[in-house]
Formats: sequence, C-alpha cells, structure tokens
Amino acid sequence: MQPAVEFRNISKAFGPVQANADVSFSIAKGSIHGVIGENGAGKSTLMSILYGYYNADSGQLLIDGQERTIRTSQEAIALGIGMVHQHFMLVENMTVLDNVMLGAEGGFKLAGQRAQTEAKLREICERYRLDVDPLATISDLSVGAQQRVEILKQIYRSANILILDEPTAVLTAQETASLFEILRLFKEQGKTIILITHKLQEIMDITDQVTVMRAGRVVGAVATADTSREQLAGMMVGRPIQSELPRAPYNPGAAVLQVSGLQLEDKNKVRLLADIDLTVRAGEIVAIAGVSGNGQSELMEILSGMRLPSSGRVDFLGKELPFDGRSNADGLPATFRNLGIGHVPEDRLRDGVIKDFSVMHNTVFGYHDRVTNGWGLFNFDAIAKRCAHLIEAFDVRPKNADMRIGLLSGGNQQKVVIAREVSAQPKLLLVGQPTRGVDIGTIESIHTQLLRLRDEGVAILLVSVELEEVRALADRIVVMSGGRITGELQIDEFDTTRIGLLMGGMHKS
Repeated sequence: MQPAVEFRNISKAFGPVQANADVSFSIAKGSIHGVIGENGAGKSTLMSILYGYYNADSGQLLIDGQERTIRTSQEAIALGIGMVHQHFMLVENMTVLDNVMLGAEGGFKLAGQRAQTEAKLREICERYRLDVDPLATISDLSVGAQQRVEILKQIYRSANILILDEPTAVLTAQETASLFEILRLFKEQGKTIILITHKLQEIMDITDQVTVMRAGRVVGAVATADTSREQLAGMMVGRPIQSELPRAPYNPGAAVLQVSGLQLEDKNKVRLLADIDLTVRAGEIVAIAGVSGNGQSELMEILSGMRLPSSGRVDFLGKELPFDGRSNADGLPATFRNLGIGHVPEDRLRDGVIKDFSVMHNTVFGYHDRVTNGWGLFNFDAIAKRCAHLIEAFDVRPKNADMRIGLLSGGNQQKVVIAREVSAQPKLLLVGQPTRGVDIGTIESIHTQLLRLRDEGVAILLVSVELEEVRALADRIVVMSGGRITGELQIDEFDTTRIGLLMGGMHKS
C-alpha cells in the first residue's frame, strides 16, 4: 500500500536557522504516527510545509504516492489534509456551526446552507462520538470541547490526513482519554493521524510508529511496539535523561507567604475561591494539584497582583499585601515584583511574553526599571549583555537575542520567561504550569532550575495539572476542587488515588 504521506529530503531554512535538513520518512495510510523531538527540532515547520503554510527550499512531498507542491492551506485542504493547531483557531463569540462554516460558506444565501451544515455536523458528531452541540457558543465550551470543534471542522472538510499539534497540552486526563478514543475510531475508519506531542507516554499509548527529530533532522524511526520511553527520550535529546534530580534535604525556613480566609467572587456573585488558607515557607516547593478550572488560576492571579480578592488577607515576609481600599489592580504587579514576588504565568503567550518584540526585550519586561543608566534611560549595552548571559545559562535556542520571540518554539519561550523571573532573584516564585507544551529535555532543565532555587531558600508555589511533575518537585501538595482546598499531603504521602478523590471534591475531614 502506498504511504499516505512521504517526505523526501525536505529542507527549510529561515535565514541562518536551518529548521529542516534532508528530512525523509513516510507515514503509513490508516495509522497513527507520532512525530517527537525537542522544542525547535523542526517538527512544526515540517507539518507547516505539509499543510501549505511554508514551502520547502528543496525536497519532495508525496501524498498517496503522487508528488505534490502544496503552496497554501487551501490546497492542503483540497488534498484532504487537515490540521488542529495547539492554539485553537476559533472565533469565541460565534457558534460551533458558524466556526465550521467560516471560510467554507459556499455562497451568499446562508439560510439553506446553515441547515444543511447543521444536519451534516450532527451526523458527523454521532458517527465519531464527538459530543458537540453545533448551536453552542465557543466561549461557553470547555477546552476539550473546543478541541473537538477543531476536529469537527477538519472532518466536515473531508480530511483524511489529520495533523494534531500538541493536542493534549491543555486537556485534563479525562479529556485526553476521550480524544484518544476518537483518534482510534478515526484509524478504524481508515484515516491517517499525525500526532506531534512531547508526552512520551502518549506516544507509547496511542501510536503505531514514531519518528524522532533533533536539530532539524530525523535521528530515528521505529515501530512503537519495539521501543520504550527511555529509548525515545535518549534519541530526542542525545543523552540519557535523569529520572531523579538531585535536591537538598527538606529543611524549610520561615513563612514567606501566608494566605488567610481568601475569598473571590465574580461580578455575578459566583464564588470562585472560598476560605483559602495557605502557607509557603522559604526553601520549599508547595504544589497545588487539581483539574484546571478549580480556582488555581484565580489564586495565582491574586498572589501576583493581577486581580483583587473579595476578602481575606495575604502576608508576604510578615507584612500584609496592599489589596485593601483599591478599586482595581492597576500597578499591583509592579509593586509585587519590587517586593520580591516573581511570576511565571500559566499562559505564556497571553501574560508572559509580547510576541512581536525580540527575545532581548522580553528578558527585561517588568524589570526594565532595573537596567537604566542613571538618567532614566535604558542601558542597552547592559541589557544585551544580560540577555546573552540568560540565553546561554538557560539554553535558549536559537541563540539570537534579536529574533522576535513569537518565532521561538513554545519551550524556548518558556525558558525566556523563567530566565527573566529567576534572574530577578525573587523571595517567592509563583509558577503556573511550568512545562506545559515543552519537551522532555526542557522539562529536565526547568525542573533543575526550580529545585536549585528551592535549595537556595526561595519559596515556590507551583500549579500543575501533571501529577508526575508534582511528584518530582513538591515538598508539600495542596489539592483544590471547586475553589476550595480539599486536602494537603506531604510528598511522602503521595498517592494518586487519594489525590484523585480530593481533586474530585472529597473534602478533608
């Protein structure tokens, strides 16, 4: 049988950066094929060539045995290729039906087309168990449901080759399991799935074959049944990965952060946080575990100064943080940074970087008043020297301070954010989803940095939906559900069943 997709000696460069170099491999029809590699390994560039976003500098691309030159995404769609991006391409104030029809209206008279499209969407949803209401508004849907809408769009447009870029980066374990059921059903229907992910266990669970890329080249291609997580990790980074990172004995110091009776209500008086009591001491990592959407994000926004609580008290280094008497949070993030509170936000693209500015600029945002020359003007020589040091120390790739940060991979953007916050020498570091969407080598690097800070006496409050990450980093675990703390455990009490029950709302006794 002809492969569904075949890459032959594909090369692509962006100026001095060689994103793909002589990439050759094939993807069997009716299979689930994993493509893995470190951030910046060239995976997304290669898939963008397949989907028509980029044109290769050289090489051949074959679809169902025929050489094709795909110049635009419209040409890719016409060939039956669909792509679900890591960051969804949906208009949030429109319905599912409208989003599916957008760009494929078929004429000016929409009433009849809408009825036909709605009927077809309901039939597709039933056949593929997508569980999506075509008349629902996107903003009212969960992240998992929004992803199903993206898949629904591709099936509606007759995609037989489906590319999924980091599809589980923002999904819960339950949503991931549901997605994999859908992908297996697609495979049974003869569709071909290309899965880009950093999560090696997912590769082992769902794929038939896996191609490993490093520095723009293919370094391995194996049947999934013939390999292991450890072998794949070694191929990805070119060295063994440490399963247990070194850390000093647990010896916490004085309380750095104390939260007492914290409450938060939204404008409709819906309670988002209730009776939050929390302490983080110097030299310890306290991890908040829980399914996304249970108050963790709101708590971190309050502690970083991005949002005002409805009531309660927060003390930092023995002094109350200045929430009282304010009508909004203007100026509070800068005040908190100057006090010694660093913040690595959950959503790096929304809150952590400015995509259209350079890497160098992004290394000083929020701390720019610390790099002036005495007359209130920026000391650009000092900024450039500082940036070069951070790029080297945190292994940001490519090592180009002038590159627009939006062109970096997600993992390298995350390294810049963490480098910026760590270099400010905080007393308290708030870290939200530190390794979301990053590769195993970068995870090791980020974990090493956080453990080093902990050993140096920094207090760290970590939010992560990844229980393995919580196990690897935490000294204490706080579990949240429904805006409340439902339990607290020492790390030697770690038990996934118990944590799962607490995440499901089983309150502490």
